[in-house]
Amino acid sequence: MNIKLQTPAPDACASCPAHHIGNLLRLGVNMENWDYVVALAGNPNTGKSTVFNALTGLRQHTGNWPGKTVTRAEGGYSYGDNRYKIVDLPGTYSLLSTSMDEEVARDFILFGRPDVTVIVVDSTRLERNLNLALQVLEITDRAVLCLNLIDEARRHGLQVDERRLARDLGVPVVPTAARQDEGLQELLKAIHEVATGQFVCKPHRIKNEAPAIKRALAQLVPQLEAAFPNLPNARWVALRLLDGDQRIVKAIQNGEFGDLNAHAPVQPETNLELQLEVVS
Repeated sequence: MNIKLQTPAPDACASCPAHHIGNLLRLGVNMENWDYVVALAGNPNTGKSTVFNALTGLRQHTGNWPGKTVTRAEGGYSYGDNRYKIVDLPGTYSLLSTSMDEEVARDFILFGRPDVTVIVVDSTRLERNLNLALQVLEITDRAVLCLNLIDEARRHGLQVDERRLARDLGVPVVPTAARQDEGLQELLKAIHEVATGQFVCKPHRIKNEAPAIKRALAQLVPQLEAAFPNLPNARWVALRLLDGDQRIVKAIQNGEFGDLNAHAPVQPETNLELQLEVVS
């Protein structure tokens, strides 16, 4: 593998919000007059839209993603002294970019770098929903798990140990019943704490690759980390490269990864090549 890429300048503002202003604009999201951006992700039928409506009220509007026929809903709210914009991502079962909805959701989390990604899961179907949650945690280290429909879980005699789940996943877990406004204040608090850095997530990431893949990762990951110090998870990007993900290859070649901090300008005159010796 031989991919030319651009390297960024050093991080110039470690205390600033994590979102990437330039990429958000390219994705059609204007952050003027907003402090933080929150992505809302989840499987279909988890009550994600109900959570979105409960948090934003009438302060929302809809449109399409640039160049896509996929609908996007945006809204906002204030918490403390900060203003939060929420972007409701398409409901998906994965982020493998096998459909337009999946591509839109993945690209927003990866390139927009939301300050918090809220993963809405159905408490009554937790095992099935955690597949998407784990994929989101592979991309970002700034997330909150919204354990929605907790009232339905109680009605079916199901109990979820949210504290144990939070320890296992490494992110805040908040039980909610959005239709009854249950748990929403706790959710707002968790979002605020992650966005402002008061809570530092340590997301769980699965590592069970074959020996040949591990050897390839051992070569690629250090190169990516050196080229892009602000990548939340260089290992995930390396895995996508090894999988032949053309969207990720293109992002490296055109410099989209070159400034994931948004406050440090890209230096296009500095080039680096990723070298990988494939060993079976």
